[in-house]
Amino acid sequence: MSGTTAGTGGSASHAGGRGAASTGERMADWADGRLGIYGLGRKYLRKVFPDHWSFLLGEVCLWSFVVLILTGIYLTLFFQPSMGEVVYDGSYIPLNGVRMSEAYASTLDISFDVRGGLLVRQIHHWAALVFIAGLFVHMMRHFFTGSFRKPREVNWLIGWLLLMLAIFEGLFGYSLPDDLLSGTGLRLVQAATLSVPVVGTYLSFFLFGGEFPTGDSGEIIPRLYAAHILLIPGLMLALVVVHLILVFYHKHTQWPGPGKTERNVVGAPFLPVYMAKAGGFFMLVFGVLSLIAATVTVNPVWSYGPYRPDQVSTNAQPDWYLGFAEGMVRIMPAWEIGVAGHTLALGLFIPIVVFPLMLVLIGVYPFIEAWVTGDRREHHLLDRPRNRPVRTGLGAAWVALYLLFLLGGGNDVAAAKLHLSINTITWTLRVAVFVVPVAVFLVTKRLCLGLQRRDREKVLHGRETGVIKRLPHGEYVEAHAPLTAEERHVLTAHEQPQPLEAGAARDTNGVERRIPRTTRFRALLSRGLYGKSTHVPKPTATEYRELHGAEKGGGGGDQEP
Repeated sequence: MSGTTAGTGGSASHAGGRGAASTGERMADWADGRLGIYGLGRKYLRKVFPDHWSFLLGEVCLWSFVVLILTGIYLTLFFQPSMGEVVYDGSYIPLNGVRMSEAYASTLDISFDVRGGLLVRQIHHWAALVFIAGLFVHMMRHFFTGSFRKPREVNWLIGWLLLMLAIFEGLFGYSLPDDLLSGTGLRLVQAATLSVPVVGTYLSFFLFGGEFPTGDSGEIIPRLYAAHILLIPGLMLALVVVHLILVFYHKHTQWPGPGKTERNVVGAPFLPVYMAKAGGFFMLVFGVLSLIAATVTVNPVWSYGPYRPDQVSTNAQPDWYLGFAEGMVRIMPAWEIGVAGHTLALGLFIPIVVFPLMLVLIGVYPFIEAWVTGDRREHHLLDRPRNRPVRTGLGAAWVALYLLFLLGGGNDVAAAKLHLSINTITWTLRVAVFVVPVAVFLVTKRLCLGLQRRDREKVLHGRETGVIKRLPHGEYVEAHAPLTAEERHVLTAHEQPQPLEAGAARDTNGVERRIPRTTRFRALLSRGLYGKSTHVPKPTATEYRELHGAEKGGGGGDQEP
């Protein structure tokens, strides 16, 4: 009854005020009566979001994913996911008369006979590379700034799952053309599957439908095709939607600054500011991808020829996001041992265990840090990486290890370009994977502490101006310009948590306490993360007043300036 009255009043208002409602207004009223869009719009479309250039990394991922869907739909119309053999008779003359699979022949047709096919193929491939690169950098930004903390752990896991799915989606799409390069990659996948103890042979026959490469009925390409265009994209689309809903619900984190706290958001409204920016950025991403695709060739399958099990491409390299997995295999010694009548190919089995382990450590890190620190609070302000030197060092060490494995995946190319022995490069990398990450961690931690010390000096003494003054007694000093209150706030707003303690070895009565090993281990890790060697004490207001006088210090007590 009340709904009818409200509706009548609304119509009268239109009639009495601006006359009859327009068609658009009537359609909006009709939709609001059934979906409640006015209330949702008032509540969410004016939601405030902070602004920073690093937030664009997520949008690069989003719009690259949209480009992938659009171009993938177009390519699906022409691609034939079949291992049936045909004799090629198309526009690419050098391969005329060559026997090949229908999958490879249709890829050649898309490249040379379908209008715009080669451009769309290249946009699709470049968008995949940019999408995975964007995911990688986006997650590293979240890692180094600590934005994965409560309440965003679930969104971190969603982003991690998207990265994992994107890697396998790229592998499956890369394998579909059935050219010599992609077939070589599938051969490695099959060899890694065979290396699994006891069940490796069964897994290989199950995945490939029989013997490599085509099985008894040529099932591998159709299976990869179904996963590539249906299963994995469906899962990724669902995860993207949930991810965006959670981003909208939690809002972006924000950098420390005046007026910014854990309880508020300083920024611009979603509508119209962010909607306008998002639309323009989509056009920019699509345009840049199209420009790259039109000018830089990627994956020229016609140069490789169709896959044959008795051949392999020279300088065969996977796309960069799987190069580190290839590097693990090339660096690992070709060890084999016999156990209970089974031969274990450790040269392949150990890398396929380490490969997911490196990725799993990324996914579970937020929960490890929360357990070590005992921090259960919500966090909406970002950490400056220099203020969390241990976390920053761990991230830098992981990136260094990744780059070493990536270099190992191209050890043959590096040997040819640098005119070095491939054995020298391989052995150097074997040593480096144990030494370099530790060195990078120590150097990164030291740099962070140095930057903290510089921030402390800037707060207390100001910024160096390069102007040299001579004092009345003859001493020469450099003049310093004091920082603004806003700059001092940014440099001192961060917390410096204290590490957890396992507790005293004896209670107040002198009785020895039994401290569980997990508690002692947790306290040890907490000291490593937040101990005295991980931070330079922030300047206090008292220190600032002692240097600049009470009238400039501001505030009271020992609060930060």
